[in-house]
Amino acid sequence: MPFMSPKQQEYRLHANRVWNIKTGATRSGKTYGDYFLLPKRLLAGRGLAGLNVLLGSTKGTLTRNLIQPMQAIYGAGLVGDIKSDNTAKLFGEVCHCLGAESIRQVNHLRGSSIKYCYGDEVATWNREVFEMLKSRLDKAYSRFDGTCNPEGPTHWFKKFLDSAGEGLYYQAYTIDDNPFNPPEVVARMKREYSGTVYYDRYILGRWVAAEGAVYRPFADDPERLMAAPEALQGMPFATAAIGVDFGGVKSGHAFALTGFTRGFKTMATLAEWYHKGEMTPQRLEAAFVDFVRVQAQRFGARVAYCDSAEPTLIEGLRAACMRERLPIEIRKAKKSAVQERIRFLCRLMAGGRYQLSRACPHTKEALQTAVWDARRHGEDVRLDDGSTNIDSLDALEYSYEPYMREMMAVEMRG
Repeated sequence: MPFMSPKQQEYRLHANRVWNIKTGATRSGKTYGDYFLLPKRLLAGRGLAGLNVLLGSTKGTLTRNLIQPMQAIYGAGLVGDIKSDNTAKLFGEVCHCLGAESIRQVNHLRGSSIKYCYGDEVATWNREVFEMLKSRLDKAYSRFDGTCNPEGPTHWFKKFLDSAGEGLYYQAYTIDDNPFNPPEVVARMKREYSGTVYYDRYILGRWVAAEGAVYRPFADDPERLMAAPEALQGMPFATAAIGVDFGGVKSGHAFALTGFTRGFKTMATLAEWYHKGEMTPQRLEAAFVDFVRVQAQRFGARVAYCDSAEPTLIEGLRAACMRERLPIEIRKAKKSAVQERIRFLCRLMAGGRYQLSRACPHTKEALQTAVWDARRHGEDVRLDDGSTNIDSLDALEYSYEPYMREMMAVEMRG
């Protein structure tokens, strides 16, 4: 098959054990070969007892990473959409399609035999889901194909790989194992991940621990990413969003305004507000109203994403803005995985697609001093013990989080 890399062809020829798993770099070709393997697996099990199951980090990622690309190759007639009952018909076979982020999502598979399971982004799954799966692959002909990017060296899935023995066929990929990547894309990705733990994981495909500074591209050279307020004022921002983090007894309240240039090519944090210590809801609302009034006029801010853990405070901000007739929509923050938000910002920093206004000293300090929690060895956990300003980081992340996909789509096109 000339359209397959040597590594993909090797997998297709030799991945015939119960557990067949590929881990390694992003854009290394781990998943692409499976678009052509999956029909073979499903048709081989036709008429045999047991379920066909497709598991992803979420049902949404399963659709994006597997269903939609296969529809583009084979058409919707052979690869159907995931229906409301969480099934899809692939090559005439019914497949149960589920998110593995919670054991509740897959509980109805308990007691069922599984003849074939495909696993996407396995390292992001709830561990209980994987443990249940191990007991469900109970036929002599049961097979599992799975892929993931590496995490820390003590991750539960890495421990499984190290102990699986003869029942496992395993491949590890680097980005250079995919000869079909344009050289300029590979060079850009290596540059953008350089100096971070993500270079080892997403370029070299290694299971390594996250240590030291979280935002290494910023901590090593903050001046490279800083800009004068007046310089940012003149940039062609298409939209701007406010992030809001609510504090407690030992933490602070924080607002961050981030602007996005036309076409989502770059983004910049333009303004901030921070207060640590006790504060009444009324004072918080007054501070927010003042912040919104200025930023709506200066940068056209029309939406704010607030920490969803405090619905009462959110309603207070919404009511205060309505009283002042401020044209802003108050929404709850998406609060996706912290690691995804960190990885996104590090990549933009390394690629020169992020700038921070010199008018944001609290955000600057927060980015410079954020470190991985050494006590959580093997886990990607940002230290949050009150010694660093996590509040400004949360507000910043809430402001850019809804636009991460658009920003990354630009990178893939460019």
